[in-house]
Amino acid sequence: MSNKNYAPLTEESAITLAKELAYFTAEEHVTCEEIGDGNLNLVFRIKGFERSIIIKQALPYAKVVGESWPLSLKRAEIESHALRIQGQYVPHLVPKVFHEDHDLAVTIMEDLSHLTIARKGLIDGEDYPLLSTHIGTFLAHTLFFTSDFGLHASKKRELDSQFCNPDLCDITEGLVFTDPFGPYETNNFEPALQEDVEQIWNNVSLKERVAQLKYSFLTHKEALLHGDLHTGSIFASETETKVIDPEFACFGPIGFDIGQFFANLLLQAISREEERQAVLFTHIETTWNVFSDTFSALWHQHSVDAYTTLDTWRIAVLANIFREAVGFAGCEIIRRTIGLAHVADLDGIEDETRRIHAKKQALKLGTALLLHDVNTVDAQFYDRIFKTIKNEVNA
Repeated sequence: MSNKNYAPLTEESAITLAKELAYFTAEEHVTCEEIGDGNLNLVFRIKGFERSIIIKQALPYAKVVGESWPLSLKRAEIESHALRIQGQYVPHLVPKVFHEDHDLAVTIMEDLSHLTIARKGLIDGEDYPLLSTHIGTFLAHTLFFTSDFGLHASKKRELDSQFCNPDLCDITEGLVFTDPFGPYETNNFEPALQEDVEQIWNNVSLKERVAQLKYSFLTHKEALLHGDLHTGSIFASETETKVIDPEFACFGPIGFDIGQFFANLLLQAISREEERQAVLFTHIETTWNVFSDTFSALWHQHSVDAYTTLDTWRIAVLANIFREAVGFAGCEIIRRTIGLAHVADLDGIEDETRRIHAKKQALKLGTALLLHDVNTVDAQFYDRIFKTIKNEVNA
């Protein structure tokens, strides 16, 4: 995709753009700070006398690698479109979008600087008591209402066509489902992990499960995913939660977003002392329980599916979502430990011995989640797996 008017913004040109769009007067003194620390975009916070805004601009390449990894600018349009759709269902859980410029690959949105990125807050010891309730609500509404249960098939197919996102889907397909499970150049891990990594690479049963999950991601267009729902894509406080950065949005399996969120809470749990892990396990269970209960309520109240009255069908759907979420969590934990893009939860552990131990635990946990038997659905199905997760974190 080539945009004739496109040029990367600077702090000065971001201010000029904001004033041209009348967010500030021509004479008003404003300040601009580049705050983006991600791998793909420029992000500016512009403050005036009475208001502040965020200007986010997609770059035509991956910042983490450079211009040798080109990316389509259409992802900015996809992100703003996803935020608007999510805002229809959970307006209190996503930032407000004020303006889009597809030629500049720019989205102007609400400034959330009164909140903290959840990953940073969790690392610093914050617990965010409403985080899992809010994320469970976000997941249930956004995934239900863009699925075949909440959206007539013709409308869903039309919406699906608007979220063709090949560049970023290719990143997910490679970095989450392929590269960490073989000797690919993108992988990045300490020599002390070599033996553990090779055990993963040589584990045929594990790789077969990953292949199944990758196939599901490629083919099961169940609902509109956020596509990158980790704790670095969430702003939070004790009372407020906002989900940001859905530029990886695409149609895919419902369990994917849930599994990614589970995984990033588990990575934080591994980085903590055992006595401080319980709150994170509670967050995981609460996220699922809120998602399941809310999804079920929406099913009963708003489903367009012909078989809504079959409660056995609803139970089976939820069990399969959970089954895949556990596997997707395993993939995410492993790739965040030895793949291209790590997390500060583990990499920020200053003591090398403790950091390597935590990463070894992460690889064991990811492996356990991928190989755990999730096929027997009985009355203890969910409790059994949650118990396994707790035990495996400190195995």
